[in-house]
Amino acid sequence: MYPIELLFFALALSMDAFAVAICIGLVMPQFNAKKALVVGLYFGLFQAAMPLIGYWAGGVFAERITAFDHWIAFVLLAFLGGKMIWGSLKISTDSKIESVENSVDTKIESTETASVAPLVMLPLAFATSVDALAAGVSFAFMRVSILPAVIFIGVATFAISAIGVKLGGIVGEKFKSKAEFAGGVVLVLLGVFNLVQGL
Repeated sequence: MYPIELLFFALALSMDAFAVAICIGLVMPQFNAKKALVVGLYFGLFQAAMPLIGYWAGGVFAERITAFDHWIAFVLLAFLGGKMIWGSLKISTDSKIESVENSVDTKIESTETASVAPLVMLPLAFATSVDALAAGVSFAFMRVSILPAVIFIGVATFAISAIGVKLGGIVGEKFKSKAEFAGGVVLVLLGVFNLVQGL
């Protein structure tokens, strides 16, 4: 995978974490740099670990299906991208933010501050990195050098999530659905590109 492809891949995978980070920023009365870094660390670590797990799982089967591995990678990426695009179009921005806040309202103290305790962040970090698990499977079929890839993805997610917390208090409602849509488009395009290369 070329560096520019990896960059787009990392940005696309980090959009879910970015969207949730924006929601966390929305309920912060004032920007807190320490909390933003903690949010970025949780999301970055999970976003790096999940593709590694998926890569290992995919590698078990990759050698047996090399004749059509590019189709598998395409289907996985197209599915993930389509899911993100559908999610961004199906629900309005306001209702999506309300849905995220409602799903974690027992964990985030929306009237005072946003909690970044482990009991809050671990479920959120896991939920936003599930798609990266499937992406890791596609990495196995695409024969990506996994360690540089997951490090890059983790660092990119860390930075984007920390920035998302900051943006949440400024223009969060405008960015959330657009970020998810853009991430979905990038994943679909990467899937198509990989398919074309394999044919």
